[in-house]
Amino acid sequence: MYKLSPSSINLMLECKKCFWLQIIKKISRPAGIFPSLPSGMDKILKEHFDRFMEKNELPPELKSSNINDYKLFNDKEKLKVWRNNRQGLEYIDKRKGILLHGAVDNLLVKGSKLIVLDYKTRGFPLKEDTHEHYQVQMNMYNFLLRKNGYETEDYSYLLFYYPNKVTGTGEVLFDTKLIKLPTSAENGEKVFENAVNILETQEVPNSSQECGFCKWKKEN
Repeated sequence: MYKLSPSSINLMLECKKCFWLQIIKKISRPAGIFPSLPSGMDKILKEHFDRFMEKNELPPELKSSNINDYKLFNDKEKLKVWRNNRQGLEYIDKRKGILLHGAVDNLLVKGSKLIVLDYKTRGFPLKEDTHEHYQVQMNMYNFLLRKNGYETEDYSYLLFYYPNKVTGTGEVLFDTKLIKLPTSAENGEKVFENAVNILETQEVPNSSQECGFCKWKKEN
C-alpha cells in the first residue's frame, strides 16, 4: 500500500517525476539537515496548549485574537493518535489501496464543527504571503477530517511564533500572529485524486521545468 502525506502531496505539486520516484521507486531527493529547534518548540507548545485544554480555557495567544467563542478539542486519546507522525488522521482509498495520513498540532471546536489549528515557528516576522505556503496542508487536513466523519469549518488557523528580543536575564521572547486561512476540503480531495492518478501511471512522469533536482540529475 502506498502511503501519502501533505508533504508528499506538496512534492507532487512541485514535480510529478520526483513524487513518482519517491513513492513508487523509493528514490528520494537528498535530505538536508533538519534543525532541532522546530521540533522542540512543537513539543512545548503542545504541552502549553494541553494545560489550557484541561482547564477548559483558551491560552492567551488565542484570547488576544478575539476568538473566545471557540474551545480546544478535548478528546485526549484521539488527539494523541492524530498528533502522531506515524499514525495521524488517516483515509484509505480502498479502490486504489492508497493511504493518506497527516498529523495535526491541535483542533478548535465551534459548535459541532472542528477547525484545524497549526503552530508555525519562524525566525522573522511574517511576509504578506507567508500563510499561503500552507494552503495545501490545511486543505488536506480538512479533507482527512471530513473523510473521518467530522464536520469542519471552511477555514483553518495558523499560529505563528517568531523571536522578538532577549531580555536582560537571558530569556528569549516571542511574538505571535494568528492567521485565518480559507480552507477547502474539496480542493484537498482533488489534489489527492490527482496524486492517485499519477501513482497508477506505469511510465515516469515528466519533470517540472522548475525542478532543480531533475535539472541537476540531467546534467550529471
